[in-house]
Amino acid sequence: MILNAAGWGHHLVSQYKISASQDFLVMKGDKMRTALTIAGSDSCGGAGIQADIKTMTANGVYAMSAVTALTAQNTTGVIGIMESSPEFLKAQLDEIFTDIRPDAVKTGMVASIGLIEVIAERLKFYAAKNIVVDPVMVATSGAKLISDDAVESLKEKLLPIASVITPNIPESEVLSGMKITSEEDMEKSARMISELYGCAVLCKGGHSLSDANDFLFANGKGEWFHGRRIDNHNTHGTGCTLSSAIASNLAKGYGMNEAVGRAKEYLSGALEAGLDLGKGSGPLLHGYAVNGKWAEGITLETSDENKRLAGGEA
Repeated sequence: MILNAAGWGHHLVSQYKISASQDFLVMKGDKMRTALTIAGSDSCGGAGIQADIKTMTANGVYAMSAVTALTAQNTTGVIGIMESSPEFLKAQLDEIFTDIRPDAVKTGMVASIGLIEVIAERLKFYAAKNIVVDPVMVATSGAKLISDDAVESLKEKLLPIASVITPNIPESEVLSGMKITSEEDMEKSARMISELYGCAVLCKGGHSLSDANDFLFANGKGEWFHGRRIDNHNTHGTGCTLSSAIASNLAKGYGMNEAVGRAKEYLSGALEAGLDLGKGSGPLLHGYAVNGKWAEGITLETSDENKRLAGGEA
């Protein structure tokens, strides 16, 4: 680690090595560590609870989900949203916490005040730990994703109980009230948000600035995580993936800084794997680090069945 003039630490995320075989052995007593995602469903599987479950599984924890909304979408965009009722979301959370208690919780896009209030109330009621809030409010394009009233509810109800908040730059601007145009602005904004809500803040610079560097402010100290800039337009679900990877590592007992570093390294690998599906911004390859015979495929050249069919046999 090196320090800059402001005293913040700098790390290359490549120092945090991911070992899928080791992670699957991380247990609590005789039980596997567990993580819960509270988010919407993405019908094309690249973001939302689908990305979260894949990420949590790849990072060696047992994944559970409480669905806030169903979406009709693909890699080119969203055409419809059907929101869960607050009562049904509460029922999902109660069933989870009274049976398989999560070691960490990640929240994603929650578009209405009623759902935000239920999540905050239930997480406090069950004294949930390691709460990672991805405050999905503003797209990296700057477009608003939830109403102003919902933003205020998020600020009042959910952010104060978070262990870490993971805003992109537009969201950091909303939460801190300042314009961000440089890494120095990211540092200042993260510190302001951390002091306001009493939790760690990871300000993500990968989309709005010219690099893939993120700044974490936690426990009164700042640390830069320098990621690899990967030339890949298939970035659907990167925010969901990062926040659920952080939750997975917190569930396994890693400290905040190491959890973020490992999550960043995992995300870089999923991007670098180069999955190319769909007509728009495609998904990541969440299972790139999951090895073993169950992940192996067959090819036209190696499959006896395919050889038989290619030869015209009945």
